[in-house]
Amino acid sequence: MVPSPASPAEAATTGPTLSATSPLLANSELAELNQRPRWPAWRQLLGHGALLLAGGGLWGWPALPLPLRLVGLLLLGWGLAFSFCALHECAHRTAFLDRQRNDTLAWWFGVLSFYNADFYRRYHQWHHRHTHQPGLDPELEEAPPTTLATYLLELSGLPWWLGKLRGHGRGLLGDFQANPYIPEEAAGRVQASLWRQFAVYGVLLLLSLPEGNGFLLRFWLLPLLVGQPLLRFVMMAEHGGCAFSSDGLANTRTTLTLAPLRWLMWNMPFHAEHHLYPSLPFHALPQAHARIGSHLVHGQQGYLAVHRAFLAAPSLLAIPPTTPQGESSPARA
Repeated sequence: MVPSPASPAEAATTGPTLSATSPLLANSELAELNQRPRWPAWRQLLGHGALLLAGGGLWGWPALPLPLRLVGLLLLGWGLAFSFCALHECAHRTAFLDRQRNDTLAWWFGVLSFYNADFYRRYHQWHHRHTHQPGLDPELEEAPPTTLATYLLELSGLPWWLGKLRGHGRGLLGDFQANPYIPEEAAGRVQASLWRQFAVYGVLLLLSLPEGNGFLLRFWLLPLLVGQPLLRFVMMAEHGGCAFSSDGLANTRTTLTLAPLRWLMWNMPFHAEHHLYPSLPFHALPQAHARIGSHLVHGQQGYLAVHRAFLAAPSLLAIPPTTPQGESSPARA
């Protein structure tokens, strides 16, 4: 039986978009941008797979000079870490028309990036619904860095690894009490999904034992450790220093960056456009930016400029002691 395609309404994770009250895009424009031809996603998917294979091939070829192998390690690490962006797109069910294809690819990209797609989809729905609102947005469960030391620690990826280990551990035990976005009726499915994911890791671990080949360490764990800091670097810019409010024009940042990084991120640097119109597929986000980018409060030229601002004033990232819901913080300025 052919799965029914996900509708734009299903694909659009609920959130504080402006389209319901003061639309920046006319309905006809939105319908045009919501089109999902099959080839953009397949091209992106094949390109991402080619990056993983090329990086793994260079890193795993012992006859190559060490500098070239290290380039391969870096490419493989970025390919694994930024599999999160592929997971994100497929979790929204905006990559393909086929709902099952989106869900299957999201799950496998979660395996690669050490996320769990079934948990993440529900977590991310709440993030869109309560974007950058303290006490509501699950991305603010962990306090953002506010000093140079905690900023560097965040970039290292260590807090992310620890958080993932704790969260996956609780999920494997079926403990979702700290996760209000996982309803009781979904808890069993998410727990089973996590067990399947860790079964994959278990098989890879067994394949790593013969003759001490260390496959899991060499081709997944070490590269993911190497690739994670760049992902932390770009993700910190998505909402960091933006308004702690429900204002969709002010609580999210679009960062104009180099084409290779946009490609690696499945166009997620156009993050404000994505939050305002989450039904849009990744390949339509540059067109959306051309139409609504002038309305955004935060539209920086390059990630380095964003992080220079963070380093100059780390307090930009701090959650205000009290932020009334719906009221913008000084970070909007």
